[in-house]
Amino acid sequence: MREWTTHRLEDLVHIKHGFAFKGEYFSDKGPGPVLVTPGNFAIGGGFKIGKEKYYKGPEIAGFDLSPGDLVVTMTDLSKAGDTLGYSAIIPAGNRYLHNQRIGLVEIIRDDLLDKSYLHYALRTDRYRSHVLSGATGSTVRHTSPSRIASYEISLPPLSEQRAMAEVLGALDDKIAVNDGIAARCRELGLAYFREAVDTGPAVEVTLTEVTSFLGRGVAPKYSESLSELTVLNQKCVRNGRIGLSPARRTLSDKVPAQKHLKVHDVLVNSTGVGTLGRVARWTAEMEATVDSHVTIVRFDPEKVDPVCAGFAMLLAEPEIETLGEGSTGQTELSRVKLGTFSLRLPSTRQAQSLRPLLDSLESKADVALAESAALAKLRDTLLPKIMSGDIRVRDVEKLVEEAT
Repeated sequence: MREWTTHRLEDLVHIKHGFAFKGEYFSDKGPGPVLVTPGNFAIGGGFKIGKEKYYKGPEIAGFDLSPGDLVVTMTDLSKAGDTLGYSAIIPAGNRYLHNQRIGLVEIIRDDLLDKSYLHYALRTDRYRSHVLSGATGSTVRHTSPSRIASYEISLPPLSEQRAMAEVLGALDDKIAVNDGIAARCRELGLAYFREAVDTGPAVEVTLTEVTSFLGRGVAPKYSESLSELTVLNQKCVRNGRIGLSPARRTLSDKVPAQKHLKVHDVLVNSTGVGTLGRVARWTAEMEATVDSHVTIVRFDPEKVDPVCAGFAMLLAEPEIETLGEGSTGQTELSRVKLGTFSLRLPSTRQAQSLRPLLDSLESKADVALAESAALAKLRDTLLPKIMSGDIRVRDVEKLVEEAT
């Protein structure tokens, strides 16, 4: 590659470990500074705002992160190392703390390396292969600053680095805008629902009383054929929504009709510490099912409004997360236990007034998220080609401009 040079990262950056903040001071509720954890890293890289961990302990000097800081995750709880080594940029809007197992990447040769370019270089398959090939641990995967720093990176001139990062960043910026729209729509919907239940007449019901189906998914017979049925797993259920990236395919003829998802089904993660109790609404028209670690909650529209009931489930997620039974590592949420769970719902009259508003907000969010998914697919297609020099920035600028 003309004018490109190759360097080991250790000659260009310093990777600083975070601080081991004590778990006794962690909280799921704010206010307070937010601890950056591996959960803040999206699969594929980038910063993910979700269930924040707040720090309520004494001040520790020297471990505040600034907006624009580049960080990498050095621990991953998944066997496949789904996010191990990926990079993210600290966003504005909160005070973020540099937690242990998170590496702060400091550029020491800014005459050779642009930080935004490095951010995308640390999201390529080539870099990921380097990290995973040296990872340690079986259940929990680890990497280290020295392993990351031993990576050899190819660098074009700084002006080209900045242009590459700008093109890819335009896609990420639009994705962030869309994700913000979806988040605000959901927050507003939950606020409207909460107000309806708190200020008007409400009814209390158990799930068994108001569902037409309540049960686990299937034991998948996995297939690589794209013509087979999409099967969701627990990784797909996060922050009240369904992400399809971790989904797989299963043989459709092995799936009972009642376990094919229907619009307005609610999915509940039902196995394992840390994932059990997560709730999300299914709003897609596509054919899909879930695996046996996820429970399908299908409300009977003759008894309750399924959208309002779904919002009640979203609000109740913190309580549902406490329903697991069994020893550590083997925690399960049984169908029977979930069936006895009580929901507070608005009256039928209130639900009739509330439903169109919730539908409108959810539809707007779904449109924004669908556009984000398309933009992410475009970014992931362009990323390796741009970062390897196979295509030039000027060749894709118009494509990106039209997409954003």
